[in-house]
Amino acid sequence: MTVTVQPTQTDKQSAEHYVNEVFEAVKKRNPNETEFHQAVKEIFDSLVPVFATHPEYMKNGILERMSEPERMISFRVPWVDDQGKVQVNRGFRAQFNSSIGPYKGGLRFHPSVNASIIKFLGFEQIFKNSLTGQPIGGGKGGSDFDPKGKSDAEVMRFTQSFMTELSNHIGSDIDVPAGDIGVGPREIGYMFGQYKRLHGGYESGILTGKGLEYGGSLGRTEATGYGTVYFMEEMLKDKGQHFKDSTVVVSGSGNVSIYAMEKAAQLGAKVVACSDSNGYVYDKNGINLETIRRLKEVERKRIAEYTVEHPEAEYHEGCTDIWCTPCDIALPCATQNEIDEAAAKILVANEVKAVGEGANMPSTLKAIDVFQSNGVLFGPAKAVNAGGVAVSALEMAQNSMRLSWTFEEVDNKLQEIMKNIYRNSVDAAEKYGHPDNLVMGANIAGFLKVADAMLEQGII
Repeated sequence: MTVTVQPTQTDKQSAEHYVNEVFEAVKKRNPNETEFHQAVKEIFDSLVPVFATHPEYMKNGILERMSEPERMISFRVPWVDDQGKVQVNRGFRAQFNSSIGPYKGGLRFHPSVNASIIKFLGFEQIFKNSLTGQPIGGGKGGSDFDPKGKSDAEVMRFTQSFMTELSNHIGSDIDVPAGDIGVGPREIGYMFGQYKRLHGGYESGILTGKGLEYGGSLGRTEATGYGTVYFMEEMLKDKGQHFKDSTVVVSGSGNVSIYAMEKAAQLGAKVVACSDSNGYVYDKNGINLETIRRLKEVERKRIAEYTVEHPEAEYHEGCTDIWCTPCDIALPCATQNEIDEAAAKILVANEVKAVGEGANMPSTLKAIDVFQSNGVLFGPAKAVNAGGVAVSALEMAQNSMRLSWTFEEVDNKLQEIMKNIYRNSVDAAEKYGHPDNLVMGANIAGFLKVADAMLEQGII
């Protein structure tokens, strides 16, 4: 039985003042970084009950230190395109917090990448990684390079240039990057090869998400999507519900989306819609996953091509309108802030029962308020999509031991991790007086482990 803590009103006021004061300082120090401000605001507000109960965290400046990266790296990435023209992109790595382990987090290649997005992702990663129970700290990186429409040779030249600089800042006991949007097996392979070339040795633990032929883990490709569904199924079961016989909408059509759709279908759900950055497809008979997988993973085509093979399906231009599709369960698995307040209200009006964030921060703060105030079961990103980094940590463990586990071994470990994340989030929410609020529960559970480690290691 979880015992609820009961701080006094004075304690609450003191905690709120501290949190607001630090947040204003973060905004002043990081002007115009709206995504980073949003991530910090959501987490800070969740932690007021903790500071009201444990003033020692305030006295030791935990939030001030936690919201400032230990190291923020920005660098030039020059490369030559197929026409012989020199191109220049910008690379980033935010090494946010190493209190519980080496920095761990993906690399994102997308035109929208800037310091704000990398810092929001890195800050979120601190708590997500803590929730997995694995010894990994928080970090994130990437570039404003767009791999779409580029030849394999152009992608290779860019990634080799990117890794030439990044290699100075990573290592199996320092910082272990992985993939994210725009960074899949091709990009990871090229970067691993360049690191090996530069360092003159085979260090399998410097990247995760690698190919199975050179140190990758079975189950890593499926991990984020499968983990999303494992978490949501655990939450649904707690309320007497299931994926079975449910209608599901999944945004995106990349790695996370594909395997979330696959696992949801295995559990008896019908997935009726998915999207890419141009638009979405609706198939009342259920999305044909093999078609999506071939279009996106093999042929690298737009999702509009789905209707060529499935003329009964509908293609709609504009990806955000996917949330007008009636469903029982919504899984936003594309990108940040794809569900705003208006979209959330449409989902509620269409009687959505549960929303699980398979992407990083896909719902705005106002959208989350809409879901919670209307009794929609809501699984926050740092808990729901932690499966990918959890299996990345398992890949690191296998690399260290120089062995490989079976798919079943990895998948069983993933299921157990996701169940533990759900249960720890529920327990933290109940203990600090906000039962059923998994946003607060996940933030608090992730925070406590890191904060305690920071206290023990001194002011660094």
